[in-house]
Amino acid sequence: MLKNIPAILSPDLLYALRAMGHGDEIAIVDANFPAEYLGPEVIRADGSSATDVLNAVLALLPLDDFVDHAAIAMAVVGDPNAKPPIFDEFEQIIAKHEPAAKFSTIERFAFYDRARGASAVVQTGEGRLYGNILLKKGVIRQS
Repeated sequence: MLKNIPAILSPDLLYALRAMGHGDEIAIVDANFPAEYLGPEVIRADGSSATDVLNAVLALLPLDDFVDHAAIAMAVVGDPNAKPPIFDEFEQIIAKHEPAAKFSTIERFAFYDRARGASAVVQTGEGRLYGNILLKKGVIRQS
């Protein structure tokens, strides 16, 4: 155990987060997401919700403030303006850790394409539909 690091973050996930550079992306996905054959390393977090993993990751990971949207979810198929309840939770967690960051969505297959280029995919046990989010890593500014 380590101080001030959320226990939900496994050694593999901590390694992936630390290895990421500015502009790299990580995907946190639900239990239905086809993660294993996309290409990036898959880190399992089966006993955790996507929102709990997002909260823990954002306790450590700065979001990119050089882009318009550093937190991007998968839009609802057939109704891109729909807002599943999990989106409200995503937005609250992002606002808690990164108040200036903006949340957006992209079409399902565009999300898959972005996830293919991610540094890692964290497969959670999230059972709620559309519990998928991409995060673009930013920089830590020295004071």
